Amino acid sequence: MIIGYARVSTQDQNPEFQIDALEKAGCEQIFQEKFTGKVRERPELSLCLRMLRKGDVLVVWKLDRLARSLRDLVEIVQDLSQREVGFKSLTESIDTTSPGGRLVFHIFGALAEFEHDLIRERTQAGLAAARARGRKGGRKPVLSDSDIRKAAAMLTDPSITKTEVAAHFGVTRATLNSSLKRLDAA
Repeated sequence: MIIGYARVSTQDQNPEFQIDALEKAGCEQIFQEKFTGKVRERPELSLCLRMLRKGDVLVVWKLDRLARSLRDLVEIVQDLSQREVGFKSLTESIDTTSPGGRLVFHIFGALAEFEHDLIRERTQAGLAAARARGRKGGRKPVLSDSDIRKAAAMLTDPSITKTEVAAHFGVTRATLNSSLKRLDAA
């Protein structure tokens, strides 16, 4: 079965030209929705992907109608491939039911992995540069050093519980405990 998927990003846009192209490509059923591509969970796309069976072909008018990013696109098409479902993009003339189309997608996959590795390397280099300048990552401590010392002093009184001290400073017991450990470590 040949199944189409059409998406427009806003309520003002009209998916008719996509639907016309999908019908011309022989789609027997077309799923359509008006949803931004930034949102990963799109109800009609999810339904469409669940409905596909071995031997079916998913057709889209353009690659960006299906996925949010190259990595997302590669993941979706790899999932389809594992389920023995073909994929076609009309605008880019990509067809994974042919050897040439599968080659193109293997190249896309390699590019997505390369892009991911570059981002990871840049992030690691940025963090290392920040550490070299004396900056630490992570959230700022909720309790100041002075508040932690006050909390520790309050806890020397056996009639005051950690829960009461945490409530006094407006934090959870877990935050109080980790702050006290930080004080002990210093």
